[in-house]
Amino acid sequence: MSFTVEKEAIQSSTTSSKVSDYASFIKLRLASLVVFSAVLGYMLAVPSIDWTVLSILCVGGFLVTGSSNGFNQIIERDLDKLMDRTKDRPLAAGRMSVTEAFIVASLTGIVGVGMLFYLNTLTGVLGVLALFSYVAIYTPLKRITPWAVFVGAFPGAIPPMLGWVAATGTFGLEAGILFALQFMWQFPHFWAIAWKINDDYLKAGFKLLPSPEGRDQLSAFLILLYTLFMIASSFLPILFGMAGLGAAVVIGIAGILMLVPAINLYRKNAMKSATKLMFASFVYIPLVLFALYFDKL
Repeated sequence: MSFTVEKEAIQSSTTSSKVSDYASFIKLRLASLVVFSAVLGYMLAVPSIDWTVLSILCVGGFLVTGSSNGFNQIIERDLDKLMDRTKDRPLAAGRMSVTEAFIVASLTGIVGVGMLFYLNTLTGVLGVLALFSYVAIYTPLKRITPWAVFVGAFPGAIPPMLGWVAATGTFGLEAGILFALQFMWQFPHFWAIAWKINDDYLKAGFKLLPSPEGRDQLSAFLILLYTLFMIASSFLPILFGMAGLGAAVVIGIAGILMLVPAINLYRKNAMKSATKLMFASFVYIPLVLFALYFDKL
């Protein structure tokens, strides 16, 4: 009896560990945030929700994002071993074979892209572009040039536009505005993270802060400058009639939450300011997208 209980406990532990590894491999939390942006992009475009379309968008977008993250880990598995924040990923730690990882990443990518094409051709094309640019362009560039962040901002900005296009089947001004908003947000967001973990990045040869010298005044200035660009781009939906005064007020408040730590980072070059900017960036996009959505109701 005790042997059976012990065996079941071991099996349960193994299953739990495997699920945890798959969640880490596809970056579950990141994939969920991507889906969140796509959902709000969809909801901004439609007068009423088609739950079938929205469900396909969620699953398809999630799978494509998971595939991108998986291929990224396959390519960087030896580099991940060098960094504290990534050394326990399943490939880097040896808990998952490259063959298994390739099968999972390929299947999720094929199924995810297929689901997006089912919605409409343009949505499928955007899914392919996001997957290809993240895996084949952004990932290799990370060790070559800090401009990899600029390249990576393109697939990173696609989700809200993907949602809009999934709803309408067309790429118009509104979709472009949503793309621009999320595109500009990624620079202060990612550079704040890079400021915090730059030492870890350097172990793998990643130089992702905008200045060649890393944490210096130039990097801090560019973070502040792109924070201002991001705030300006966030008012484009107001300028082009996608939302009104209520959204403008929320966007202004969210902008201040980003601007204050960005200014302090420029003035002090302090890790504390980078941390505050990073956390502010986590809530900025949800706040802005929710403001746009609720303003249209």
